[in-house]
Amino acid sequence: MVTIDNKCFSISQICESGQCFRLDQTAEDMYELLASDRYLKITLEKDQRVCGKTFLHCTQEEYQEFWKDYFDMDTCYEKHIARIADEDEYLKEAAQFGSGIRILRQDLWEMIITFIISQQNNIPRIKSLIRALSERYGQKKEASDGKRFYTFPDAKSLARAKEEELRALKLGYRSRYICGTAAMIADGIVDLKEIGKMDYEEARTALMRLPGIGGKVADCICLFALHQMNAFPVDTHIQKVVDAQYAGKFPFERYKGCAGVMQQYLFYYDLKRGSSARK
Repeated sequence: MVTIDNKCFSISQICESGQCFRLDQTAEDMYELLASDRYLKITLEKDQRVCGKTFLHCTQEEYQEFWKDYFDMDTCYEKHIARIADEDEYLKEAAQFGSGIRILRQDLWEMIITFIISQQNNIPRIKSLIRALSERYGQKKEASDGKRFYTFPDAKSLARAKEEELRALKLGYRSRYICGTAAMIADGIVDLKEIGKMDYEEARTALMRLPGIGGKVADCICLFALHQMNAFPVDTHIQKVVDAQYAGKFPFERYKGCAGVMQQYLFYYDLKRGSSARK
């Protein structure tokens, strides 16, 4: 087991930040995460869910090999927060509120399909659709503790799927985009390894050549898979904040190299405060 003691690490905030849809809370102080072909159980020190200890139920070897990079543990997020302008009270509050969020380094292929599915969808339904897709086309595996799970289906598996099969899983109009994207990648028309080597603007343009991927979805993929930290996905939450707090123009120059982190603070703050206001 690996212990994380970092005030800039909160699995609950990461879970609710809209970047990962195979991370689930399964009990008051327990989470389960699927990434690539791996399963991870995560538990929390009771009553310290933001700044206390987090326990990753894996070996030190697996942590060093995979999870350390996945959670971006070599990055000091306190330095990102320190760059916030003193006069920007709203962003300072947002960063304090969501200081446990980290930008995950997720699989590019999985994020492409995930964010195609995410369009005009809510988080519970996105998770349900990804689960159904994985159970139908992924591989069944068993973790060391006996937990059974399904891997995310690869491009060749989804390229063999018929559009009507995906529609039967309730994927709707996104089925056509998934089939088209899977075929382009499985046939080598689009090379994900090459996209992984590109800078932000190049990668964004390349991703937008895939069916069903526009600017916002491409930015999500760039940020949450390629770790392109200048990506700044704009949805209704973010647009509302940018219009209200920045007169429609976010100060990207100040936050060059960490704009995506600021986006997550703003997104999470607006999302959670809005939820509280509606109760």
